[in-house]
Amino acid sequence: MKHIIGVKPEAPAGDPATLEAPAAQWLIVSDDEADQRLDNFLMRQLKGVPKTHIYRIIRSGEVRVNKGRAGADTRIQAGDVVRLPPVRLSERAQDKSATMAALSAQGAPNRSFSVLHEDESFLALDKPAGVAVHGGSGVSFGVIEQLRMSRPQARFLELVHRLDRETSGILLVAKKRSALKNLQEQFRQRQTGKTYLALVLGDWPAHKKVLDKPLHKYVLDGAAGAGEGERRVKVVARDDPDGMPSVTLVKVLARSAPGAAQPMSLLAVTIKTGRTHQIRVHLASEGMPIVGDDKYGNFDVNKAWARADTPLKRMFLHAWRLQIAHPATGQAVALQAPLAPELIPFLQARVPGALATIDAFTTAAVQLDTI
Repeated sequence: MKHIIGVKPEAPAGDPATLEAPAAQWLIVSDDEADQRLDNFLMRQLKGVPKTHIYRIIRSGEVRVNKGRAGADTRIQAGDVVRLPPVRLSERAQDKSATMAALSAQGAPNRSFSVLHEDESFLALDKPAGVAVHGGSGVSFGVIEQLRMSRPQARFLELVHRLDRETSGILLVAKKRSALKNLQEQFRQRQTGKTYLALVLGDWPAHKKVLDKPLHKYVLDGAAGAGEGERRVKVVARDDPDGMPSVTLVKVLARSAPGAAQPMSLLAVTIKTGRTHQIRVHLASEGMPIVGDDKYGNFDVNKAWARADTPLKRMFLHAWRLQIAHPATGQAVALQAPLAPELIPFLQARVPGALATIDAFTTAAVQLDTI
């Protein structure tokens, strides 16, 4: 836990500018914060401060470690004393901090989240669709901000990974920095088993089990009337220098009834790499996009299903199963989030028997990451 040992001096009365001026702080690095880079430590301490400004104050020597200058890549250790210079947050960041403080004082978050697992190291949430994992891009408060508001006494809460806003299911949050490092390393080394449920348009071929087209992330320029600055991903040629290796494994769990006007397939999708929008783009590139996908899907079909008697008003993608090694003990941990309730009526109406298939896999504890 950090301890502030420097406090803001009292300002002269009647001087508003001085009254609002920030002051330097001195923080003692805790055991849980040790062995991380100085720049990463500062980004967590100075939320709302641009990265460019953080690197500037490091280069200028305004940040000190044990009274000496330090580089951005300096590894801080438990007991180190770090000086944070006076910094001003943007007006937006200040407003957000004030709102979070007010909500925390009320003792109630904006909404609660179902907890699938919790211990001293981490917790696993069942994130609903329509909620961003963190604030930004027009979202004031995401899951992590709301979680911190609901747990004001928590010493450490950080996202281990991310889910798209419209994706529901398992989301990990670390309660210790050691757990954060361990779990993120498991994700980087592809040591986790991440399986999603996806409903796609079309009759997925049983033999099509591995999708490994490289992906390239880019930003829309707004020329076509789409949202300027929004992220998008596309499949590129294998020799494209900007292509990122991407591997997605697919298993068909159920299909719509023969002769259905709009064939659909329920897939168990396991990702071996964690690229942005990987599942959505890989499936769409095969001509069978996820039902309800507002970025890569069939927009006309999505609108029709949203107005149907049994409607679907979100993307049918759910982070279903996750296998990890416990960050403290190394023991295998298998997590599972039940299919989101708003998806069930649509699935029952379009793919009869799909729920029974999901239950069968759940009961048998089948490892879906091996195809």
